[in-house]
Amino acid sequence: MRSSTAASIRNVLPAALLLAWSWTAAGAETAAGPAGEPLLERVSYAKAAAYLDAGAHAHEKDCFACHATFAYLPARPALAATAAVYQETRQALERSAAKLAAEKLSPQDKPARVAAVVLTAVALAQIDAAAGKLQPLTRKTLDRIWDVQREDGGWNWIQAGEPPSGIDDHFGVTTAAIGVTAAPDQYAGVPQARRGLDGIRRYLRAHPPATMHQRAMLLLAAARLDGLLSPQQKRQTADELLSLQRPDGGWAMSGLGDWKRLDGAPLDRTASDGYGTGLVLYVLRRGAGIPAADPRLGKAVAWLQTHQRASGCWFTRSPRKNDELSTYVGTACAIQALDACGEIRGKP
Repeated sequence: MRSSTAASIRNVLPAALLLAWSWTAAGAETAAGPAGEPLLERVSYAKAAAYLDAGAHAHEKDCFACHATFAYLPARPALAATAAVYQETRQALERSAAKLAAEKLSPQDKPARVAAVVLTAVALAQIDAAAGKLQPLTRKTLDRIWDVQREDGGWNWIQAGEPPSGIDDHFGVTTAAIGVTAAPDQYAGVPQARRGLDGIRRYLRAHPPATMHQRAMLLLAAARLDGLLSPQQKRQTADELLSLQRPDGGWAMSGLGDWKRLDGAPLDRTASDGYGTGLVLYVLRRGAGIPAADPRLGKAVAWLQTHQRASGCWFTRSPRKNDELSTYVGTACAIQALDACGEIRGKP
């Protein structure tokens, strides 16, 4: 049986939504998840765990957790026994957070620095949400995100033309909203957080979502933060996400936005993949509250269970450049979606 921490992870932010700029690293399709890799005959959570453990730090260079680590931390506890690499990664994040908590910060800081503050705070909030108690370091780090919030309620986010997360400020705002409201011990109710969340509401009212990916993020945020969407708007978003479901039961990441690859290769907006299917399935479960027993969600679960690659991953073609990183994050997202549907409970 899984620990209580692992069981609780189903109620927090999916790994893929913590990805700030994972599509930017150099590289392309590799043995970690090539499109031509054969499918497993049946889903293997052991292989998925090994794949995630092996890639947890594979893309880190000059910064901590700017690529795979933020996807790894919330997904790995869903896979029963937690590996030593998970503990090491968590401890490294806490060391990074302690440094950020002591630094002088402002809304005018560079986007990479601002994103590091927000993503670190949200990642720690996820971990504490799973454990059910807000740690002092997490509280300090969460407090710092308000120090870098602008007057309009947004943050200076990375805008490197890297979808889905590094294209405008919208991703940072919804990510912050989801993480802050997931923090335990009623952190969202403290005066500083209330003011910050009011700013988030102002920003999102002034900047409506431009893509289905942004709408999915907003729906997930609205599940915990009132004043973002009306019940009718929530139903409409869920219906439109369901309308994009492919006949095979999955979703295509490239179908969630009008993105173009750097190499000029055409994007197949009809081919289901791990990121698209995992993200939408998770959002429909946790954002829209659709039961796992719904036949449409059952088809998505079946797609994930039958499309895992031999290495343990779920292949995802990047909408920009790096298929290896999109596959890694897509795998983490697929695991959390399966967990949200109750498919990993009791599995080795």
